[in-house]
Amino acid sequence: MQNRKPPAYQEYAAAILVNRHFRLMTLEERGLLFTLRLECWENKQVPISSCDLAKYTGCDITEIEKALTDNVKTFFEEKNGFFLSPELEDYRTHLAHRKEKQSQGGKLGSRITNNKRLANTKDITSTPSSTLQLPHQVTNESLVQTSTDKPSQTQFIKKEVVSINDPWIKEYEANDTYLK
Repeated sequence: MQNRKPPAYQEYAAAILVNRHFRLMTLEERGLLFTLRLECWENKQVPISSCDLAKYTGCDITEIEKALTDNVKTFFEEKNGFFLSPELEDYRTHLAHRKEKQSQGGKLGSRITNNKRLANTKDITSTPSSTLQLPHQVTNESLVQTSTDKPSQTQFIKKEVVSINDPWIKEYEANDTYLK
């Protein structure tokens, strides 16, 4: 089982564009907002302090102080000296729940398959060998049947190809109109 972090989050442009706080932002504020959201996705939190945030993002402190407005802060929650993105945390939780449900479904499917195989094994041991049927094997072959009305270019039916010295087969071939 892989325990890697989700590589990305889904962003709905309309949800961001209709937000009045986003609409009132300057270009610098919008840039800081998305930088902080990306950092929160990867690291779950960013420092609240402008000085620490400047060091953390590699930006000048005056740029951070200018862009870190109330409009930007509305997208984050302050907790223990850090900004967190509640929206991204909710999405991360959603993905974890979905992964858990998929895991449970896979385990259930595996149990059902294994129980069927076990049941088939029990049937095999209790069935007389003359009526023995092997369990169905899954293959990568197509289940679509090709038409036998007209032989395709890849289907060659030649009487001469089969040369078995069995009297039954010779009699069958002599009386079979399909092969003629």
